Amino acid sequence: MALMGDGAGLLNTRQNHEERGPAGEKAMTVADLLPGPRAALPASGPAVRDTPDAALPAPGDTAPGGTGQTEPAAPALLSELPDEDTLAMREEAEIAARHRKAADAGDPAAMSALGTLLLRRGDLDGAEPYLRAAVQHGDRAAANNLALLLHQLGQSEEAAGWWRVAAVAGSAPAAHALGRHFRERGEEPAAEYWLCQAAEAGHPLGAYALADLLHHRRDPGAERWFRAAAEHGHREAAYRLARICAARGHDREAEQWFRQAAARRHRRAALRLGALLEERGDTKEAAHWYLTAARDGEARAACALGFLLRDSGDVEQAATWWRRAAQAGDGNAANALGALHAEEGETQTAERWYRTAMEAGDVNGAYNLGLLCAAQERVAQAEQWYRKAAYAGHREAANALAVLLLQRGDAAGAEPWFSKAAEAGSIDAAFNLGILHAGRGEEAAARRWYERAAAAGHAEAALQVAIALQREGDSHGAERHLRCAAGGGSPEGAYRLGALLDGREEAREEADAWFERAARQGHPRAQVRLGMGAARRGDVVEAAHWYRLAAEAGSRQGAFNLGLLLAREGSEPEAAVWWTRAADAGHGRAALRLALLSARRGDLPSAQSWCARAIECGPPEVAERAERLTAAVTHELTA
Repeated sequence: MALMGDGAGLLNTRQNHEERGPAGEKAMTVADLLPGPRAALPASGPAVRDTPDAALPAPGDTAPGGTGQTEPAAPALLSELPDEDTLAMREEAEIAARHRKAADAGDPAAMSALGTLLLRRGDLDGAEPYLRAAVQHGDRAAANNLALLLHQLGQSEEAAGWWRVAAVAGSAPAAHALGRHFRERGEEPAAEYWLCQAAEAGHPLGAYALADLLHHRRDPGAERWFRAAAEHGHREAAYRLARICAARGHDREAEQWFRQAAARRHRRAALRLGALLEERGDTKEAAHWYLTAARDGEARAACALGFLLRDSGDVEQAATWWRRAAQAGDGNAANALGALHAEEGETQTAERWYRTAMEAGDVNGAYNLGLLCAAQERVAQAEQWYRKAAYAGHREAANALAVLLLQRGDAAGAEPWFSKAAEAGSIDAAFNLGILHAGRGEEAAARRWYERAAAAGHAEAALQVAIALQREGDSHGAERHLRCAAGGGSPEGAYRLGALLDGREEAREEADAWFERAARQGHPRAQVRLGMGAARRGDVVEAAHWYRLAAEAGSRQGAFNLGLLLAREGSEPEAAVWWTRAADAGHGRAALRLALLSARRGDLPSAQSWCARAIECGPPEVAERAERLTAAVTHELTA
């Protein structure tokens, strides 16, 4: 019985990577805390007329009011009409001048607005005095923006103080910022309190931050706040809500949220949406989302797109996307490229890509290197790579290593690796352990491993269990396992199932179907069986077809029957060729036929020789006839 796993093809399968759970939100930055430069949020009270409750993008972001490094406006002589940027800069300059004039006259709202505008420009030194002055007049928005400014300067403690002032006054953005501040310091109870204040006030970032905090301590309340943030358009919240739904098996709702996040250019959501669509057979839309994610830099999406293209026959484009993914560090794509080059016989290039996969942390790369070396009979190197992958937990590498050790006679070294692979879920290794124990005569242990592999769907293991059950007289259990074996592609399983069913009148038709299935899979006895059926029907051509296939596969009965068929059709010389093949393989009746043929031709020494072969091979009735013929031939020779 052949071991499983020693002749495996190069591993080139899509891998479903486990996504790492979020490790909390990233370190707080001003850009996280502020809406767009012209966002119109409600003011905190009558003291603020045109200043947002939270401030502006981080320095360096482009805003209508300018950037940290504003390019000079184009001279008016270059165009009769100023461009949009020039108009925006003029407008902001006019607004700044107006606010400055009012601020210098003591207007708190103007102080807050001017400080905000300067903060947006990145002029922290210019913004700070105006914001502090506005704060002294009780301006809530100014307190929030002053905290942002201080946060940028690294003065986190004072920043937290001003966020607290604004948050207590009812600013949801300030409550969110304060909650983030406490979470970064590890003060989770305080963080939860302030994030809850922001979330309950309808602040999407606050809802998301609260959900993230709750999620990391496995609090089921996280889902509510992910949903609240997602419903306000927060793409990361939509993505994580989709993952929660997917984990529960709520695929329809998961798809809805993946779509929402993907539409907002969330590349991991686009990847997951593509995988979901591919799984249900919608490859065209799946390719669209894989492409979207791949263009946004998601290496796994580029890899998945490559597999879709390969499956559609566009290997060249598949290789392009795999190369792009591999260069971005995707080990699965590097493995796919390696397999592609290996199939084309470009082993050096294949080896290079497998090494790239291994360096990217993909243990399949080491396993594939082992397979590549084994195919080239570089056994020592194959063992080295198998060991590397096996020690990293690759179960099929452990099985392949065990096969290699067993083939060189090291059964003691092989068994622990078979066990390790089998315990890790390799059904080939479980089957191989069955073979190992059976070879030692340890039938009970062999049976346990065969049953374990059979339960996991291993066709040949199911066959071995069925054979054992047939020996025990359990035809019902045997039939169940034979169906598993035959359904799993075992020709012997199909043949034995056909033979079992053939004894039942009502199951003859099904039996014939299993015989034909086995025959088409190259099973010689099934082919002989089909040939005999065709001969009974008088279909000489079909009978000869099946007998010839069986004979060419080494079946002595097939060769004998083909000889009979040819002799009846008048082709005795060709019949003798097939009888000779059968007799040389130990078929007594074929030897007797050749003896009779030789005797008729007058070749008595040859007849005597074939009689001796027939007596040797049997069965008894053939041996008896051969002895009588031998006596007659001997009499003729001595007469």
